[in-house]
Amino acid sequence: MQVNSLVSGCLSSLVALAPTPPGPAYPWLATQPALAQRLAQRMAPPAGSQRVAVAAGSWGEWLRGLPLRPAGTPARLYNGQLKDNQAVVAAVVDIDPGTKDLQQCADAVMRLRAEYLFSVNPNKIHFHLTTGYDAWFSDFVAGRTFRVKGEDVLPADKPTEAPTHAALGRYLLPVFGYAGTLSLSREVQPVPLAQVQPGDVLVHGGRPGHAVLIADVATNARTGQRYILLAQSYMPAQNIHLLRNVDQPALGAWFAVPGPGATEFDTPEWTFACTELGRFD
Repeated sequence: MQVNSLVSGCLSSLVALAPTPPGPAYPWLATQPALAQRLAQRMAPPAGSQRVAVAAGSWGEWLRGLPLRPAGTPARLYNGQLKDNQAVVAAVVDIDPGTKDLQQCADAVMRLRAEYLFSVNPNKIHFHLTTGYDAWFSDFVAGRTFRVKGEDVLPADKPTEAPTHAALGRYLLPVFGYAGTLSLSREVQPVPLAQVQPGDVLVHGGRPGHAVLIADVATNARTGQRYILLAQSYMPAQNIHLLRNVDQPALGAWFAVPGPGATEFDTPEWTFACTELGRFD
């Protein structure tokens, strides 16, 4: 009896000490978000549809767990002022917009992508600048960065540092300054809009240009209709927010993917060509 009790106690200890499976992490937060405030819990798919499958640990799964600020939170600019067009804001992502007018549309996509990669493998973080220069986070912390001289981007040295989250922020600031929609449009691989997946990007490269991140995708198995959630920042730099479907209010924050033959896709603050969808490698 004592032996059985001892074995039982040991087994209980083993269960208690067993590691819990890792889930999506959001490294800019001091504590991980409550389940009720995550994107997937707050944004139910349209009636009759279900979210598409995503792999565990994937970019798409990470986006579904994005923390949202309380319902009704307005979107603000980097300087604290309110975004002019609050009608397009369905929810505000719980992530800072920075204190400079830098984290605009393409930068917001890069910020979220960098945060995801930081949580799974920081050595994969890199973005091309508009000139084509490939800026790696691993190089940055190892003491290798860049400087801009006229139209040229040249290698430069800096002190080495640990690959911390604070270092990620320091790496991203110059990237935001010298990358944009044009470089982002080259960073992603073209994908047909009919095959859209969470984590894809609608991007029009240019001046002006715009980029909107596909935060989630749902599909109606009976009709084949796909629906997408869209996240963006804008100009000036502002809170990343989910867009509201102002043209079809019944869909809330979801947008119906246009069918074959469509040439344009309207979002509340930009119209994209249906050919302007891309995917990170």
